[in-house]
Amino acid sequence: MTDRDGLARRLIDEHDRNEKFRPFAAANGIASLDDSYAVQERYVSLLKPRCGAAIGYKIGLTSQRMQAMCGIPHPIAGVVLADRLHHSGARLATADYGRMGLEFEIAVRMASDLPVGGPAWTQESIAEHVAGVCAAIEIVDDRAADYAELDVLSLVADNSWNGGVVLSAFRSNWPTLDAVPGTVSRNGTEIDRGHGRDVLGHPFAPLAWLANALAAKRQSLRAGEIVMTGSLVTTRFPTETETYRFEL
Repeated sequence: MTDRDGLARRLIDEHDRNEKFRPFAAANGIASLDDSYAVQERYVSLLKPRCGAAIGYKIGLTSQRMQAMCGIPHPIAGVVLADRLHHSGARLATADYGRMGLEFEIAVRMASDLPVGGPAWTQESIAEHVAGVCAAIEIVDDRAADYAELDVLSLVADNSWNGGVVLSAFRSNWPTLDAVPGTVSRNGTEIDRGHGRDVLGHPFAPLAWLANALAAKRQSLRAGEIVMTGSLVTTRFPTETETYRFEL
């Protein structure tokens, strides 16, 4: 039997102390992704008084590069909280995280509540429910995890490592997103590049995956919620004062 409350409080304490991330699922009765998401839900409920209400979701591990980096062959999800939302030009301190990582993504904002029930969502059917897209950086806190021993059940329980998001202005019209290039620059020099197609073929494919995962729990995406659709390139870990720019 998983002690969800105890594990959620443990995660709060470990983050407060910036403790190194170590897999904990197997030793604590977390035997499935359903168990992991149940612990995540309890953990997020403890975060809300200090980090604000839920405003959307992050989807992780949607590109082959990120799946290879983490050794996990499928997407995962976490919850984004209001006080962790930042906008272009944000200045963030690495000392506020166990280890800050930056992931470079396309984010969407939902135009309407998705109905619960009905056929499974597809990349095409969910498109009409998107109000806007933007360039985005996810802040992840992996607490200096050892990726060689990374455990997806522990990762998911830890809110899939979401530490916040940085968003550009949303655009209500956009080009064909699978072909859009995304360039990452550090201190003015390009260091990496990806395309919208690198996340399951199109950024709306992870969005449909999330909508279907929520529907399986009789939940749905809501108007105004923000969804991070996964990094086009691999995570970067700032170690000194640096300026990062992500441009679509």
